[in-house]
Amino acid sequence: MGRVLVVLLGVLAVLALAAPASAHVGGGAAGSDFSAAVRSVSPQLPGVTVRVLQFGDELEVVNETDTELTVPGYSGEPYLRIGPDGVWRNAASPATYLNLDRYGRAPMPDDVDITAAPRWEQVSTRSQYVWHDHRTHWMTQDQLPPVVTADPSRPHTVIEWTVPMTHGGTDVVVEGVLTWSPPPPGWLVWPAHLLLLAGAVAAGWLARGPRPLAAVLALGALASVHHALATPEPPSSVSSHVGAVVSALLPALLVLLVAAIGVRAAGRGRGVLTGLLAVVAGWLLLVQGLPDVDVLWTANALTAGPQPLARVAVAVLVAGGLGLVLGGVGAVRRFRDDAPTGDAPTGGAPTPGAPAPDAPVGEPALR
Repeated sequence: MGRVLVVLLGVLAVLALAAPASAHVGGGAAGSDFSAAVRSVSPQLPGVTVRVLQFGDELEVVNETDTELTVPGYSGEPYLRIGPDGVWRNAASPATYLNLDRYGRAPMPDDVDITAAPRWEQVSTRSQYVWHDHRTHWMTQDQLPPVVTADPSRPHTVIEWTVPMTHGGTDVVVEGVLTWSPPPPGWLVWPAHLLLLAGAVAAGWLARGPRPLAAVLALGALASVHHALATPEPPSSVSSHVGAVVSALLPALLVLLVAAIGVRAAGRGRGVLTGLLAVVAGWLLLVQGLPDVDVLWTANALTAGPQPLARVAVAVLVAGGLGLVLGGVGAVRRFRDDAPTGDAPTGGAPTPGAPAPDAPVGEPALR
């Protein structure tokens, strides 16, 4: 019965994880040493929202007003129109192609000309748009900003940026900042991750009973639920925040169910079942945590909750998840070998009517 339960939970795990595993961060990086923020939108425009995404890699504009908002390209040429009839992009603007890629590597057609008449193409029927605006992030992929290279031991302001826009006939200026912070020291965080992994493995291979492994199961379930609830708000064009949280909660709730059954099995001394459930839960934790593993060695994490808790949760998902898989295998092997084999018990009083142990076969026992 226990093995049937584990198989059923494994099938449910596959179904629950059919959605993108990186739903927690919307498919991008979960950690970075860079961070960007919008400081002001001047003048303020009720119904217009501007924010940076992915540590400044993207800029999002949502215009819920009845007035069209326009964004110029890098040379002042017409680039975007965002309004009630959707989003229109100028195919003659170099920004159309530069902004398709984080590092501006998209090919540029030969007919691009900032002095040509705009060639408007509708790219969305919704009044919102996300693009890689290269004023809001650091463009060089393999080189840190000079101010950081000079002193990488402390935080720095890398860029104070502005993006001009026009709302109807009103000029609008969006001001923001890009910062860099030193990542956490490896000597401080990696030993903790290794200890977590070793503790989970030892709980399965060395503990006298299944309860220590069940404790790791419970810790993994708590980390999984927190990781899901702390899902940051994704781009408006991708999903609602509630939808992103619900999507992330599906595997987390399955981990919670597996952990609850595993804790109960451990309380009844069923080590083999606890080990099997630990393997299932560990795999689920790994699938949740691996897309966000970069938060373990970067200064900033994408999260709707406290940054330290985000790192702890991912560490439990990854190191604890791997430990549960390895420890669960150990528990299954150890407790299966220790289980009763069904042989008749030795010692004690002989069964009434049975021959004495030393009596020859077929002869009555001496009394």
